[in-house]
Amino acid sequence: MALKKYNTTVTEFVLLGFSQSAKIQSILFFIFLTMYIITWLGNLAIIITVIYSPHLHTPMYFLANLAVIDISDCTVTALKMMWDLMSHTNSISYNWCITQMFFFHCTGGAVVFFLVVMDIDRYIAIYKPLQYLLIMNQEVCIGLVVGAWLGGFAHSIVQIALLIQLAFCGPNMLDNFYCDVPQVIKLACTDTYITELLMVCNSGLLLTLIFFILLISYTVILVKIRRHVTEGKHKALSTCSAQIMVMSLHFVPAMFIYDRPFQVSPVDKMTSILYTAITPVLNPIIFTLRNTEMKISIRKLIGKIMSSKITETK
Repeated sequence: MALKKYNTTVTEFVLLGFSQSAKIQSILFFIFLTMYIITWLGNLAIIITVIYSPHLHTPMYFLANLAVIDISDCTVTALKMMWDLMSHTNSISYNWCITQMFFFHCTGGAVVFFLVVMDIDRYIAIYKPLQYLLIMNQEVCIGLVVGAWLGGFAHSIVQIALLIQLAFCGPNMLDNFYCDVPQVIKLACTDTYITELLMVCNSGLLLTLIFFILLISYTVILVKIRRHVTEGKHKALSTCSAQIMVMSLHFVPAMFIYDRPFQVSPVDKMTSILYTAITPVLNPIIFTLRNTEMKISIRKLIGKIMSSKITETK
């Protein structure tokens, strides 16, 4: 179904990407392909480990879902970017551009709300350890996961609803490697002042508010761990520090992009790489390296797979 265009004559946008040199594009293609494969392998390892390790279901249920979002999030931008680098093309239709922005903000919003969910999980684990399994039962966990996705959907649909009401009738060059609101909105041939303010409130200010709430929350949790927790103190500190690092990797670059009236800068492109390509690679590394329980479970799962392969060959 075609998206309705309000007096829009532009049928496609041209993505300037990183370089017009075919040689550089080929090098970048292999770099981003490698990162994309690592992202899939790392996050799949977490997902499979949680599925096949029953004792991980409660504490690591959210981590597995974050891995699913990471794969989805990077796929939205990576596939189109790698295709352009490989084929040396750089155009995207109006409808596909809008579609890419919808899924990009849907998964990105889901990540933000999911980090809030993980903070709630840690807060209950530290402050209500005896009631944790009762409070964070399967129904609650599923409800929180669905809520995070619905939050991302609501955020994205508001962005797109505001954007498709703008008319695009002139320039169509986007100085980026994917379609995103700050660049696209600047190409509209109507006054976008009110629309930009609404979008900044929906993205930048919301990100900033949630970031500082999470920062305060984790500070309170860390103080509680240091002063009162004795058993499992190292594990709790390791889990919280990993979540703080992942939270910062998601929030800080995104706030730089969206927390101001949309003034396109060359730095924006490099910042975008951080949370569209690099962060999804780092997330599974951070969580697995800083979570002893996850590392042990991955080793056990690999051991089971290897032993079953050996048995089959005998």
